[in-house]
Amino acid sequence: MLWLIDMACIIISYAFATWLRYSDYMLHVFWSRFPNIEGYGDETEHRLVCVVFLLFCVVYSFLADWNRDFAVRGYIREFFSIVRFITVMLVASSVVIFLFNWGKSVSRLFVVIFVFLDILLTYFSRIIFKDAFRKYISSDNNAVRVVVVAERNLMEDTIRKLIGNAGNLGYKIVRAYAADAKEKSTGGISKESSDTQKTSSEPWYIDGIHVHDGINNLTSRLITDPFDEVFINTPNIPQKDMKDIIQGFEEMGITTHYNLELPGFGKANTQFDDFLDYSVLTYSMNRTSYKRLFIKRGLDILGGIVGLIITGIVTLFLAPAIMIDSKGPVFFSQTRIGKNGRRFKIYKFRSMYIDAEERKKELEDKNEMSGLMFKMKDDPRITKVGAFIRKTSLDELPQFLNILKGEMSLVGTRPPTEEEFKNYNEHYRRRLSMTPGLTGLWQISGRSDITDFDEVVKLDLEYIDNWSLTEDIRIILKTVYVVLFGRGAE
Repeated sequence: MLWLIDMACIIISYAFATWLRYSDYMLHVFWSRFPNIEGYGDETEHRLVCVVFLLFCVVYSFLADWNRDFAVRGYIREFFSIVRFITVMLVASSVVIFLFNWGKSVSRLFVVIFVFLDILLTYFSRIIFKDAFRKYISSDNNAVRVVVVAERNLMEDTIRKLIGNAGNLGYKIVRAYAADAKEKSTGGISKESSDTQKTSSEPWYIDGIHVHDGINNLTSRLITDPFDEVFINTPNIPQKDMKDIIQGFEEMGITTHYNLELPGFGKANTQFDDFLDYSVLTYSMNRTSYKRLFIKRGLDILGGIVGLIITGIVTLFLAPAIMIDSKGPVFFSQTRIGKNGRRFKIYKFRSMYIDAEERKKELEDKNEMSGLMFKMKDDPRITKVGAFIRKTSLDELPQFLNILKGEMSLVGTRPPTEEEFKNYNEHYRRRLSMTPGLTGLWQISGRSDITDFDEVVKLDLEYIDNWSLTEDIRIILKTVYVVLFGRGAE
């Protein structure tokens, strides 16, 4: 439904932008005061450009799955999600339009007007739809009525966490039961099980939800109550003790959600999954959808092709300079450690003398980097041409071949050498849980100024824990800035 709204907004914005930019009235009354303002141009090209925009709208909606949290997104998050969506759509469309040379008749002013209108129209259309959707699914007739069963010490946190998003997703908590509370004939909670000293004359409420005592004969007590689903959060109660209740709800035809997450796993993402013939609960620090990884790989392939073309051109000029400056090959290869410990050959333009590895042992006491990496400001092993290509990051260009082969990505963590990898601990090993990259958060944070390996690890793990396609694009753009101005690229 949402992608249809987005497509309608694109068509309307495109048509209105066309009128604003190319109509006779606007050309003669408003745009005539600006020089070099021309007419509509090729009508077919304009239609093709609009079709490309619509195509990428559909592709992005299904591959990036950006509407999955539409109902719970706030107004500000919604706005920035739309800006990101339109930016990605515009960039991807521009590549296709450039390759097929379809954009000769489409002026930059028209594109600016279209983007501005599309952002506004899409935003307000989605906000109107969001409000209407929330009201519809949260109404008494349409809301999913939920009964909560939880341990006493988890009850308050459970209810408030559920209430936080329940309304936006169409859920309504109607009742709660403390699974480990002892029941009394007069109601209330016994002193033996009460952490908050509730008495029989003092009912327990959390945000207006009445919490009942105990779960004996729970399904029988709820037979005549109107409710749709049950959420059970009892991680410290053996699963076998909850089996009869779950089976009872199953017999009633009630959907039951049983929280399988184990306490104490910190940042680990959990997901119920299939592993061969087993149903399992998966814990992962960097769990993401295959759709996003597919898009990331697509960007890597596109970037790898463009990068290799640039590398070929640069090689024509650098190869003679490297060979004249010092003896040895133009390219340098070294075994590096890739994703989850896989070894691969990394390629670079040679920037050091051919005996650099042998001389490294003599310079160990001059290492300016604390930890497992080696860094020396005025490294005597670097050639004159090498100093230049390192300063400008040109030595990294051959790694586009690694990217095209799938051994590296445009954005990722720095791949360690075998020598560094031998001394890794469990914490450092997590740097390898994603494909290493040509650039990364460490590289754009002023790598020449960082002298602590733990700081490198911190930045790499920050990237892994917060990875997104938007963050990759931001890092790529920041890398271009860093390379052009030479900041931290030593």
